[in-house]
Amino acid sequence: MKQEKRRGLIIGIIAILASIVIFLVPFAFILLTASKTVKDSSDLAFSLPQQFVLFENISTVLRTSEAVVLRAFINSTTLTVTSVIIMVILAAMAGYILDRRQSRWNTVANFFVLAGLIVPPAVVPTIWVLQTLGLFKTMPGMILIEVTFGLSFSILLFKSFVSSIPRELDEAAIVDGAGPLRLFFSVILPLLKPVVVTVVVVQAVAVFNDFQNPLYFLPGNDGVTVQLTLYNFQSQTLNQWNLLFTDILLITIPPLVMYMFFNRQIVEGMTAGAVKG
Repeated sequence: MKQEKRRGLIIGIIAILASIVIFLVPFAFILLTASKTVKDSSDLAFSLPQQFVLFENISTVLRTSEAVVLRAFINSTTLTVTSVIIMVILAAMAGYILDRRQSRWNTVANFFVLAGLIVPPAVVPTIWVLQTLGLFKTMPGMILIEVTFGLSFSILLFKSFVSSIPRELDEAAIVDGAGPLRLFFSVILPLLKPVVVTVVVVQAVAVFNDFQNPLYFLPGNDGVTVQLTLYNFQSQTLNQWNLLFTDILLITIPPLVMYMFFNRQIVEGMTAGAVKG
């Protein structure tokens, strides 16, 4: 028994050290570089800044190229919030229907849900579809893309969690006169809070950090997102590494804060359906 505890302690220490090396050391390097002057940061050395100018660098980054970073944060926030709200509602309803109502169409629906996880997106045909619909290079079209690409994973999470909810609750609500929409939004959806939080945090971070899709489907300065600012920031600031890493630091903070505050809820939402179902 003591050997097992000792082994668990050793594994825990190794995991903590690995986490420090993988996550904290790069973040510390970003923070230190973002706090340096242009000359001091050009060496890209892991060292303390000779002069602490983090707040001055943040102010410079926010004013660069007609405040492109602020505009990018507004665009990314709009894209993330809208996409996640639509994703949660559609995925929760689809997961509930796929679990509760068995029909010959379930196999087809499950096939397409799994295909959404396996089949890689086709860029050129997707652009053609967006152009046909008049949604290419628009925020609504980008929202549609993010919702479509994140829906399969979200549906699987909701379906797994719904299976742990007793069907007697549905029957009792129907006996009390609840219709389909009232049954779902008043009875089922409040019980899905753990998995809702999981989907919100995971998909919000995924959409906020998405680089590839906005690059392909939302080109141009008007719809620039935070990740796309990194794509052009180095050339815009003439290799001023301190400003580049300041931009990276600003982009890293929102997802990091979300994971710090909702870490426990994410774990509960990912495991609850698997344990109960």
